Amino acid sequence: MTADGDFGPGTETALRDFQSANGLTIDGIADPDTFTAMGLHELVRLHKGSRGAAVKKLHVGLRIGADGVFGSRTAAAVKTFQESHRLDGDGIAGPETLSKLDVFEEMTPEVAAQATVQPDEQHFEGAPAGTERQRRCCRCRH
Repeated sequence: MTADGDFGPGTETALRDFQSANGLTIDGIADPDTFTAMGLHELVRLHKGSRGAAVKKLHVGLRIGADGVFGSRTAAAVKTFQESHRLDGDGIAGPETLSKLDVFEEMTPEVAAQATVQPDEQHFEGAPAGTERQRRCCRCRH
Protein backbone atom coordinates (compact mmCIF):
# COMPACT_ATOMS: atom_id res chain seq x y z
CA MET A 1 0.00 0.00 0.00
CA THR A 2 1.26 3.47 -0.85
CA ALA A 3 0.99 6.11 1.88
CA ASP A 4 -1.23 8.89 0.58
CA GLY A 5 -2.44 10.52 3.81
CA ASP A 6 -6.02 9.38 3.21
CA PHE A 7 -7.84 6.89 5.43
CA GLY A 8 -9.56 5.11 2.57
CA PRO A 9 -10.82 1.58 1.97
CA GLY A 10 -7.30 0.18 1.52
CA THR A 11 -6.17 1.59 4.84
CA GLU A 12 -9.26 0.29 6.59
CA THR A 13 -8.71 -3.21 5.15
CA ALA A 14 -5.05 -3.17 6.21
CA LEU A 15 -6.06 -2.00 9.69
CA ARG A 16 -8.71 -4.72 10.01
CA ASP A 17 -6.14 -7.32 8.90
CA PHE A 18 -3.68 -6.01 11.52
CA GLN A 19 -6.36 -6.10 14.22
CA SER A 20 -7.30 -9.67 13.29
CA ALA A 21 -3.67 -10.84 13.28
CA ASN A 22 -3.10 -9.29 16.72
CA GLY A 23 -6.20 -10.50 18.54
CA LEU A 24 -7.79 -7.04 18.71
CA THR A 25 -11.39 -5.99 18.14
CA ILE A 26 -11.79 -5.98 14.36
CA ASP A 27 -13.59 -2.72 13.66
CA GLY A 28 -11.29 -0.79 11.33
CA ILE A 29 -10.85 1.97 13.91
CA ALA A 30 -7.35 2.90 15.07
CA ASP A 31 -8.11 2.97 18.79
CA PRO A 32 -5.72 3.02 21.77
CA ASP A 33 -5.38 -0.77 21.87
CA THR A 34 -4.52 -0.82 18.15
CA PHE A 35 -1.97 1.99 18.51
CA THR A 36 -0.40 0.13 21.45
CA ALA A 37 -0.14 -3.09 19.41
CA MET A 38 1.48 -1.08 16.60
CA GLY A 39 4.03 0.41 19.01
CA LEU A 40 2.61 3.90 18.38
CA HIS A 41 2.32 4.78 22.05
CA GLU A 42 2.54 8.51 21.34
CA LEU A 43 -0.89 8.31 19.66
CA VAL A 44 -2.71 6.78 22.65
CA ARG A 45 -5.44 9.04 24.04
CA LEU A 46 -7.95 7.69 26.56
CA HIS A 47 -11.07 9.79 26.96
CA LYS A 48 -14.74 9.51 27.82
CA GLY A 49 -16.16 6.75 25.64
CA SER A 50 -12.86 4.84 25.24
CA ARG A 51 -13.01 1.11 25.95
CA GLY A 52 -10.60 -1.79 26.09
CA ALA A 53 -7.38 -3.10 27.59
CA ALA A 54 -5.69 0.32 27.80
CA VAL A 55 -8.63 1.69 29.80
CA LYS A 56 -8.50 -1.31 32.15
CA LYS A 57 -4.80 -0.64 32.63
CA LEU A 58 -5.60 3.02 33.37
CA HIS A 59 -8.15 1.91 35.97
CA VAL A 60 -5.53 -0.28 37.65
CA GLY A 61 -3.05 2.60 37.68
CA LEU A 62 -5.61 4.95 39.19
CA ARG A 63 -6.69 2.25 41.66
CA ILE A 64 -10.34 2.38 40.65
CA GLY A 65 -12.63 -0.46 39.50
CA ALA A 66 -11.26 -1.88 36.24
CA ASP A 67 -14.22 -2.43 33.92
CA GLY A 68 -12.51 -1.19 30.73
CA VAL A 69 -14.97 1.64 30.12
CA PHE A 70 -13.86 5.29 30.38
CA GLY A 71 -16.88 7.03 31.85
CA SER A 72 -17.53 10.02 34.09
CA ARG A 73 -15.95 8.37 37.13
CA THR A 74 -12.76 7.65 35.18
CA ALA A 75 -12.66 11.19 33.76
CA ALA A 76 -12.95 12.62 37.28
CA ALA A 77 -10.20 10.30 38.58
CA VAL A 78 -7.93 11.26 35.66
CA LYS A 79 -8.53 14.96 36.25
CA THR A 80 -7.73 14.60 39.97
CA PHE A 81 -4.58 12.61 39.12
CA GLN A 82 -3.51 15.22 36.57
CA GLU A 83 -4.00 18.10 38.96
CA SER A 84 -2.08 16.28 41.71
CA HIS A 85 0.83 15.87 39.26
CA ARG A 86 0.70 19.48 38.03
CA LEU A 87 -0.62 18.52 34.60
CA ASP A 88 -3.42 20.18 32.66
CA GLY A 89 -6.56 18.76 34.33
CA ASP A 90 -8.52 18.05 31.15
CA GLY A 91 -9.64 14.52 32.10
CA ILE A 92 -8.03 13.03 28.96
CA ALA A 93 -5.27 10.51 29.55
CA GLY A 94 -2.66 11.01 26.84
CA PRO A 95 1.01 10.06 26.89
CA GLU A 96 2.01 12.83 29.32
CA THR A 97 -0.56 11.68 31.89
CA LEU A 98 0.02 7.97 31.27
CA SER A 99 3.79 8.40 31.68
CA LYS A 100 3.16 9.37 35.31
CA LEU A 101 1.42 6.04 36.04
CA ASP A 102 3.60 3.04 36.96
CA VAL A 103 1.44 0.60 34.96
CA PHE A 104 2.28 2.23 31.62
CA GLU A 105 5.99 1.33 31.37
CA GLU A 106 5.92 1.98 27.61
CA MET A 107 4.93 5.61 28.22
CA THR A 108 8.35 7.09 28.79
CA PRO A 109 9.18 10.80 28.93
CA GLU A 110 10.50 10.36 25.36
CA VAL A 111 7.13 9.02 24.18
CA ALA A 112 5.36 11.92 25.91
CA ALA A 113 7.72 14.35 24.16
CA GLN A 114 6.95 12.72 20.79
CA ALA A 115 3.26 13.30 21.46
CA THR A 116 3.70 17.03 21.96
CA VAL A 117 2.11 18.97 19.13
CA GLN A 118 4.66 21.08 17.30
CA PRO A 119 3.86 24.59 16.03
CA ASP A 120 3.96 23.47 12.39
CA GLU A 121 1.55 20.55 12.83
CA GLN A 122 -2.09 20.60 11.81
CA HIS A 123 -4.56 20.80 14.72
CA PHE A 124 -8.20 19.97 15.25
CA GLU A 125 -10.44 22.97 14.84
CA GLY A 126 -11.80 24.14 18.17
CA ALA A 127 -9.35 22.17 20.31
CA PRO A 128 -7.96 24.13 23.23
CA ALA A 129 -4.32 24.99 22.52
CA GLY A 130 -1.79 23.08 24.58
CA THR A 131 -4.15 20.37 25.84
CA GLU A 132 -4.01 16.65 25.22
CA ARG A 133 -7.16 17.13 23.12
CA GLN A 134 -5.23 18.98 20.43
CA ARG A 135 -3.66 16.21 18.39
CA ARG A 136 -3.05 14.79 14.98
CA CYS A 137 -5.54 12.05 14.46
CA CYS A 138 -6.49 9.31 12.12
CA ARG A 139 -9.97 7.94 12.51
CA CYS A 140 -10.64 8.11 16.21
CA ARG A 141 -13.99 8.75 17.83
CA HIS A 142 -13.54 11.89 19.91
